[in-house]
Amino acid sequence: MASTETRTDAVVRDRHDLSGLEAGLDALETTTHTGRTPFRQTFVQKILPPVIAIALVLVVWQALVSFEIVTDPSKLPSPGAVWDQIQQAWLEGKLLGYIWTSVSRGLAGFVLALVIGTPLGLLVARVKFVRAAIGPILSGLQSLPSVAWVPPAVIWLGLNNSMMYAVILLGAVPSIANGLVSGIDQVPPLYLRAGRTMGATGLRGTWHVVMPAALPGYVAGLKQGWAFSWRSLMAAEIIASFPDLGVGLGQLLENGRNNSDMATVFLAILLILFVGIAIDLLIFSPVERWVLRSRGLLVKG
Repeated sequence: MASTETRTDAVVRDRHDLSGLEAGLDALETTTHTGRTPFRQTFVQKILPPVIAIALVLVVWQALVSFEIVTDPSKLPSPGAVWDQIQQAWLEGKLLGYIWTSVSRGLAGFVLALVIGTPLGLLVARVKFVRAAIGPILSGLQSLPSVAWVPPAVIWLGLNNSMMYAVILLGAVPSIANGLVSGIDQVPPLYLRAGRTMGATGLRGTWHVVMPAALPGYVAGLKQGWAFSWRSLMAAEIIASFPDLGVGLGQLLENGRNNSDMATVFLAILLILFVGIAIDLLIFSPVERWVLRSRGLLVKG
């Protein structure tokens, strides 16, 4: 009788412990999924630090000019001189034209690289013979500086937009393909076996199992592919400057160098930097956060 009561008490205690554990897990889940982050926290953690960093850069920059540490304005213009150049380009209606000429080329070239690099990455990752034949070449192309493709592209295609797109493709496709290959290599074999068990084979398995599981590596490859696209385009615009191509940011940078106008050079550099940051913040960072959040790797943000 006593042993029966003891077992009953043990069962009650176990149930009580389990209910307490479930309550704790529920409370933890409720705490970690509280909805949107307050604006004040977002401002302090994400907006204020880069603003402070930019302000410090401007202070140091102005100090170098004001205290005549750099005395030659042809080598280091003041922030005010660069701002005047920005205002002048805006008033003349040229500022947005500079940006759009390069951004439209960069995005169009990146989309083409995406269309080519994605199936190429799938092919390399899934077919052993193709991987053995093309894999090392893709890695070598990824490490090759994009500027090296500009002279042959000019010779092959001439001074036109096709040359620009060719340089972008040669710089971005290997990064996108290698990113996808890396993501597929990290897919747990258990996922593939489970997919085959449920009938997800061939293209269906690739679409429903392989691609979703490889998404983090694929997104990382896309980010790197855009970086290579943007760098390749700037190299092409700087080296292959031609009036019929319009004035993009690379041409603007080269024009400033040819005219020994450092204010224009700094204007072009700042615009190139601004576009790169804006594309990352507006496109790739939200996609990356969505991927991480969908896998439970990012709770807030």
